[in-house]
Amino acid sequence: MTEQVVVGRVAKAHGIRGELAVDVRTDSPDERFVEGAVLTGRTRGGDTLRLTVAAARWHSGRLLVRFEEVPDRTAAETHRGLLLLADAGELPPIDDPDEFYDHELEGLSAELADGTVVGTVREVVHSPGGELLVVDREGLPEVLVPFVRAIVPEVDVQARRVVLDPPEGLLEDSDADVAH
Repeated sequence: MTEQVVVGRVAKAHGIRGELAVDVRTDSPDERFVEGAVLTGRTRGGDTLRLTVAAARWHSGRLLVRFEEVPDRTAAETHRGLLLLADAGELPPIDDPDEFYDHELEGLSAELADGTVVGTVREVVHSPGGELLVVDREGLPEVLVPFVRAIVPEVDVQARRVVLDPPEGLLEDSDADVAH
C-alpha cells in the first residue's frame, strides 16, 4: 500500500454549492488541488473516502475546493475536519538537504544530543510564525518545538530521529507547579 501524506484539512463549508474551505498543508497546492486530482479523505474516526477535485480557487487567502462527491452545502457540512491525503509516491523529490516533507518527520524519535529520548514527533504544525514539531512525551504534556536549526540542529530521516537543543524552559513540565 502506498504511503499517504496530508495535503490539507477541511476547515468548514463555504457557500451553498458544496465548496469546502481548506487549510493547505502542501507547498504545491496548485498541483495537488488541480481539477481531476483524486485525494483520499480521512475522518477523525479513521474512515476513508475517495474525493475528486471538481474545481479549486483562492478566496481571501484560503483555498476553496469543490469535490464531485460533495454536491451541496449539506454534504459539505459533514466533512468539517476531514484530512485530505495524497499518495507520497507522487511527491517530487526534494533537492535541499534542509527541507523535508511533513510525513518524513512524523514518527521520528525526538532526542537530546546525549541520546536522551524526549518523545516522538506526532505532527508538523504550519503556523504564521513558522513550523512547529508537536512532540508527544510519555506521561507528560506534548511540547511544541520550533523547527529551526538552532533548536533542531540535526534531522536524520534514515536513523528515524531528530536531535533537539532546546532553550532553557522549553521542555519543562508546565504542570509540575500545579501539583504543589
